[in-house]
Amino acid sequence: MCGVIGIIGNKPVSRLIYHGLFSLQHRGQSSAGKLTYDGNIHLYKDYGLVRDVFNEERKIDTPGNVGIGHTRYSTTGMDDIESLKRNAQPEYV
Repeated sequence: MCGVIGIIGNKPVSRLIYHGLFSLQHRGQSSAGKLTYDGNIHLYKDYGLVRDVFNEERKIDTPGNVGIGHTRYSTTGMDDIESLKRNAQPEYV
């Protein structure tokens, strides 16, 4: 199981996604990430709990009125740090 949040707004959504990820933390504790869009893609993701992945120095505030966030519950792949980093989401194409 994983947790996913998406917001389209008329003002920056980064903090709303960040707080939403805290509410979804029980859905996945292997990694967390968020992506916002303002004409450019702003992505930050890493392994660990939401509170460990994001802090004031690490991308709580990113520009954009559109965004998604994800907490991952690892069900496949290895649980070593490199695998957790590589499998952190969200992904985009």
